[in-house]
Amino acid sequence: GPLVAIVIDDLGHSGHHLNPVFLFDIPLTLAFLPYPAMTRQLAAKARSKGYELLVHMPMEPGDENVDPGPGALTTDLDDDALRQAIAANLNGLEGYVGVNNHMGSKFTRSARSMKIVIEELAARGLLYLDSITTGRSQGWREAERLRIPYAKRDVFLDNDPLADAVVLQLEQLEARARQYGYAVAIGHPHPETFEALARWLPGAQERGIEVVPLSTIAALECAC
Repeated sequence: GPLVAIVIDDLGHSGHHLNPVFLFDIPLTLAFLPYPAMTRQLAAKARSKGYELLVHMPMEPGDENVDPGPGALTTDLDDDALRQAIAANLNGLEGYVGVNNHMGSKFTRSARSMKIVIEELAARGLLYLDSITTGRSQGWREAERLRIPYAKRDVFLDNDPLADAVVLQLEQLEARARQYGYAVAIGHPHPETFEALARWLPGAQERGIEVVPLSTIAALECAC
């Protein structure tokens, strides 16, 4: 049947954001920011419960007035400094299967920068989820070129955080999965997002939709 992966971004600041995940009997994929003080502890808890983890790598946004957080990857870093920044962020937690970008609408447009990121992921046996914060992203293109497992975000669930709006986005996710065989959504740990997921999930499962870890879809996407 159609497969969907649902990634919850921006985790690591608080257990209050993470605990609702554990109420769902589905393999959500959890993306932890590398810099919050609680990230390592919360990521370990999620991993112990069997969840698949990503490093939610902060990257330079298009708007210079927006702060992507400490240790962000930026296009002005030279190659060595960029590799060091990548390593520092990856050291923020353990037990992850890959990386997705936090912000990054400027950084991911840079083929030079994304080539280095993908090379570092390839050397560590990690996958890449391109959050597609810009239509000109080079992330998935470099991942495809270097033949590492990767996936692309198809649907953002909660740009409009109202639960009814999130349900509509979940229905879009389901429709895309039926059309292409699989699809990827990214959401955030908002109460309304979890409410919408609880409303949509039982019917979706009855209709044959299967929620899978992101790595399942990355393996399908990759021509490695």
